[in-house]
Amino acid sequence: MPKVTLFNQTGSQVGEIELADAIFGIQPNEAVLFDAVIMQRASLRQGTHKVKGRSEVRGGGRKPWRQKGTGRARQGSIRSPQWRGGGIVFGPTPRSYAYKLPKKVRRLAIKSALSTKVLENNVIVLDNLALNAPKTKEMVAVLKGLSVEKKALIVTADSNEAVTLSARNIPGVTVITASSVNVLDVLHHDKLIMTKAAVEKVEEVLA
Repeated sequence: MPKVTLFNQTGSQVGEIELADAIFGIQPNEAVLFDAVIMQRASLRQGTHKVKGRSEVRGGGRKPWRQKGTGRARQGSIRSPQWRGGGIVFGPTPRSYAYKLPKKVRRLAIKSALSTKVLENNVIVLDNLALNAPKTKEMVAVLKGLSVEKKALIVTADSNEAVTLSARNIPGVTVITASSVNVLDVLHHDKLIMTKAAVEKVEEVLA
């Protein structure tokens, strides 16, 4: 089982914690990680693109010239696709890009992402993270004590408004709950900071 140092929120070492080998100690599957990231990014697309077809473009209500006798090609509307200002053929319309991978693949992906952070020594476990009131200054002090200078993902066991609001204005810092842990967030941030309770909750869900 992988072991990591247990810190308090002032940055002092208070012991060690063993992480579940089946969740934090597997060989990362890069192909599954790639598929999971693509799936999440596709789900984030708005899909609000829209072009007008020939039935939606303004104008073209009458036939531009008679069918025969002019020497020109027959035309039924000046809003046909071949006309300038006409409708678009097979253009993009609003749709959802979301899709799902099989459940076992999604679970393997999140385990691979967590194991990757452990292999890179980028996992920090805190015995507890509690702030009396939303104070950005206090959260900055916590991160400084942990020597975190880059992007960090903070995972708490349950929703903590004081922690969330304290980190909201710090560039590169994101706070989520254990139930919201996902591949894209874990890989996007350089450091993964988890409370001991959050680790237990993740291990319980993914076991």
